[in-house]
Amino acid sequence: MGYSRRAPYLFLAPALFLIGVFFFFPVLAAFLMSFTDFDIYGLSDFNLVRLIGLQNYINLLQDHLFWTALKNTFYFVFIGGPLSIVVSLGAALLINSKLVKLKGFFRLVYFTPVVATLVSVAIVWRYIYHPRFGLLNYALDFFGIEAIDWLGDPFWAMPSIIILAVWKNFGYNMIIFIAGLQNIPEELYEAAKIDGANFLSQFKSITLPMLAPTMLFVGIITMIGYFQLFAEPYIMTQGGPANSTLSIVLYMYEEGFRWWNMGYSASLAFVLFIIIFIGTLIQLRVQKSGYEG
Repeated sequence: MGYSRRAPYLFLAPALFLIGVFFFFPVLAAFLMSFTDFDIYGLSDFNLVRLIGLQNYINLLQDHLFWTALKNTFYFVFIGGPLSIVVSLGAALLINSKLVKLKGFFRLVYFTPVVATLVSVAIVWRYIYHPRFGLLNYALDFFGIEAIDWLGDPFWAMPSIIILAVWKNFGYNMIIFIAGLQNIPEELYEAAKIDGANFLSQFKSITLPMLAPTMLFVGIITMIGYFQLFAEPYIMTQGGPANSTLSIVLYMYEEGFRWWNMGYSASLAFVLFIIIFIGTLIQLRVQKSGYEG
């Protein structure tokens, strides 16, 4: 009997050990590092590392680049996140419709950008955004609109990255929404049609309420992913122009691996963790209030 009770823990032990070594221990080390002035000199001699308490966090609040990066990140999350969810849900509704044939083909086509490497995607989109020879400006010129420097103009740089990110990632959420739509009983729609409900009424009264758990999951993972904006500005703009696409994670990378201010970089990471944690709690609270209402 004693062995049978210990057996599950014995099977879980290897996985828990790896999670502890490669996740919890690095997180704890980074948290402790955020209270030090750990830099490139500390890599060679730990005696040079000093405990400075909350100084990194105090410096962070006085750093104008941090506030710029935070503003850009929130801009990306609050515009790109909902836009990505809307596009994903719209694509899922279209593919799940009985009017659409070759559903497997369209799922494959829309999901392909998700599995494509960002470097190759960025190269293609840099040509699309090219201020002189880009396909997008060529289309604008066809309508008599003056060419736009999409990645070189501080006003247009972040919207350009948002469009790229939405196109690159919406297929993942689309698959999740399709799974949620297929779990909605068809009898509900048939009853609504008998009562004379049109598409919008069915969508508001049946689809959205039944998709609430799926919407919550998609909203949380989208928020977490978009708060970690890094690869797109790193490849496309390097945070420019004029820091208009500098994100928290990109700034954290530059501080940690360009300037070797690892203690300061760690403090940025934990501030971002707190922001994501609060955002998740807000979404859970809003969803709970919706259920209670």
